Amino acid sequence: MNFIIRWLVTAVAVGAAVWLVPGIAVAGTTETWVAVAIFGLILSIVNIAIKPIMQVLSLPITVLTLGIFYLVVNTLMLYIAAWISNGLFNVGFDIATFGSAFVASIVISIVSAFMNAIVGKD
Repeated sequence: MNFIIRWLVTAVAVGAAVWLVPGIAVAGTTETWVAVAIFGLILSIVNIAIKPIMQVLSLPITVLTLGIFYLVVNTLMLYIAAWISNGLFNVGFDIATFGSAFVASIVISIVSAFMNAIVGKD
């Protein structure tokens, strides 16, 4: 049940990023909500599996930058999830530039934190 809640929260956050951030778009033959749901699923799995490893590996840089590098790790997770979802499911999740991915990762983080506060998840 926790994973389903995480998936839904991530999908809502990705939908907000697609709606708010220029340069992040869903293109292709799939419906937008289906593409956002699939991308939210892939991003949730990437955040569970790969993100802790990346956080440990980037800990020295994160400490030196006083935590700002954590946003770069989130951006890299967004790129990895886009690569996997486009390769496996042909979702058509397009990221135009690193700057738009960076802003999208900030939006996803803020919306996820807000949604987790609403549903009572940490």
